Amino acid sequence: MLSWQVGAVKVTRVVEMEIPIAYSPEGSFLAQATPEALRQSPWLYPHFVNEQDEMLLSIHALLVEAPGLRVVVDTCIGNDKPRSMLGGRPLATAFLESLAEAGWSRESVDAVVCTHMHVDHVGWNTMLVDGAWVPTFPNARYLLGQAEFAHWSATDDEEQQTILSDSVQPILDAGLAEFVAMDYRISPELRLTPTTGHTPGHVSVMIESEGQTAVITGDMTHHPCQLAHPDWSPPFDSDGKAAAVTRARMFAEWADQPILVIGTHYAAPTAGHVKRDGAAFRFEV
Repeated sequence: MLSWQVGAVKVTRVVEMEIPIAYSPEGSFLAQATPEALRQSPWLYPHFVNEQDEMLLSIHALLVEAPGLRVVVDTCIGNDKPRSMLGGRPLATAFLESLAEAGWSRESVDAVVCTHMHVDHVGWNTMLVDGAWVPTFPNARYLLGQAEFAHWSATDDEEQQTILSDSVQPILDAGLAEFVAMDYRISPELRLTPTTGHTPGHVSVMIESEGQTAVITGDMTHHPCQLAHPDWSPPFDSDGKAAAVTRARMFAEWADQPILVIGTHYAAPTAGHVKRDGAAFRFEV
């Protein structure tokens, strides 16, 4: 279980599942990420691309322990929810047991942040108890982006409406939701920052403590190969061109700075630093 210390703030990764993705001519993930293209960035191997030239992704939550505050950032897919990305089969993982192994109980969580409202970022907002979806973290404030919620509430996508109904609406019904702006400050050490493109209300989480800085990316980047190619956008970016502009801007802002970048879908070792590499960037771990 990986963890990092950022001043007085501790961040711990709790993995739900890890996924190797083989290149497909249909480009189901990143159409440009051919084995030949990936090999042009040897620094991707072996942590982020394996010997079979498969891109390695991780779905994990990040537990952020700041002074007087415990925050879960992104809540994965969740158990008992059949989703299309799972082939319609529900998960049955030991996520809550892993949470306990990290020294956190469900009741000890003070706040939950969803960087956006895609399927793999809101799932453990709720859990199935006696046939009903109830908040997993009963004492937490769920900090939901106002712009993000408004966007997805208006969509006619059937699965996205299912996601809202079982993973967001129970939070509203329980009175635990707090709608926030994209630059909301959570605490003296934690704040949100807009990183739109992947979704219209997407945010990343900045950590600033005792002169140290880190950022939890959310899905403004999915895989480190996008540092070498910020223009590579997956089809599930709401606005691929805007997402590419955001990636290039944020990578340039973070490059060669003492900013620990914690990738929300980056495989282990997950965190590192952005370095300039010619006209683009690389990830140094």
